[in-house]
Amino acid sequence: MADPAARTVSAAPAVPSAPIGPAAPFRHSEPVMGTVFSFVLDHPPGPRVRRALDEAVALLHHLDRLYSPFRPDSVVSRMNRGEIGRARAPREAVRMLELADRAHSATRGAFDAWATGRLDPCGVVKGWAVEEAYRTLRRAGAPRSCVNGGGDVRLGPAARPGAVRRTGIVDPRRPDRLLAVVEGADCAVATSGPGERGRHITDPRTGEPAAGLLSATVTGPDAVWADVFATASVVLGPAAAHGWIRAHPGYALLTVADDGTVRAGPDFPCGAADR
Repeated sequence: MADPAARTVSAAPAVPSAPIGPAAPFRHSEPVMGTVFSFVLDHPPGPRVRRALDEAVALLHHLDRLYSPFRPDSVVSRMNRGEIGRARAPREAVRMLELADRAHSATRGAFDAWATGRLDPCGVVKGWAVEEAYRTLRRAGAPRSCVNGGGDVRLGPAARPGAVRRTGIVDPRRPDRLLAVVEGADCAVATSGPGERGRHITDPRTGEPAAGLLSATVTGPDAVWADVFATASVVLGPAAAHGWIRAHPGYALLTVADDGTVRAGPDFPCGAADR
């Protein structure tokens, strides 16, 4: 259920917050939702954080079972076959559909979970999964965690005031190099675009594949809306997307157009990439 086109790579603190040794970062990778979710914690987790990590991983598998359009037994697949409607769907599935409705309204229809004529809520589910997995760890006492779900990244605060964390954005024209580096903390980063799957994002206004952008990266305070806004930006195209994103305070946009033009919004927290 992942978007393999997402081209955001794993994040790490710009300045190490602890020496290498017993307090070295703890990493866990979990294949789920057709991609790999990676978790980075400041140090090996104690029992409370370990339980929270297990809880976050279990949530991801639960969401996959509910919402994957590729699993024949999921709620989404059953709805697409006409076996159930909203009235008979599980309450948590209805809440996710309501979130998709809000995303449709917030983007003035540029984001549409029904764009292909069949329900595919992955554009909100993955961002929500990343955000909720991060919050689960934060509540357990690991606020400086990083969660990367197939390119949707949620970064916790930096190790100390004034420090930043860095997340590389892969160049869609040359996947072997970085296009830019996001510098920030306690924020989300999401990238959408054709990538390896080709032009798989459908423009709901035309029913055709969205054209004009090779990638759109959005930063902001919440992974759900960063993901939604990145998808909507691909649909809107390079000119309209940069004007539209300004209506959403706290969110910023970086785009790569079909002709190779790279444009970063004035508030995009971009540092130099090591080429």
